[in-house]
Amino acid sequence: MNLWLIIIGMGAITFSIRLLPIALLHRIDLPPIVWRALRFVPTAVLSAIVFPALLQPNDTFDLSLGNVRLLAGLLAIVVAWRSKNVLLTISTGMIALWVLQGIIGR
Repeated sequence: MNLWLIIIGMGAITFSIRLLPIALLHRIDLPPIVWRALRFVPTAVLSAIVFPALLQPNDTFDLSLGNVRLLAGLLAIVVAWRSKNVLLTISTGMIALWVLQGIIGR
C-alpha cells in the first residue's frame, strides 16, 4: 500500500510542477522576446537528450562508422528533413538501428 501512495504522490507532484508554469505564464504578459526564446526550449531539450546518445554510445566520443546509433540517427535526420513526418522518422531510425546492430553486432 505504501508503494502505491508513493507512486500516486510523486505523480501528483510531477504533474503540479509541470502545470504550475503553464498556469502562471498564461496570466502573465511576457515580452515578445521571451516568447520567441521559449519557442527554442523543446529543440534544446530534445538535442540534450538525443546527441549524447548518438555521439557517446559507450560513454566515449565515437564518430566512427562502427557507431550504429550515429548511423541510424543520421538516417533518421535525413528522413525527418525530407518527409517532415515524425512517425516515419522514428520508425526509420529504429529499424535502421536494429538492422545495423544485427549486421555490425554492437
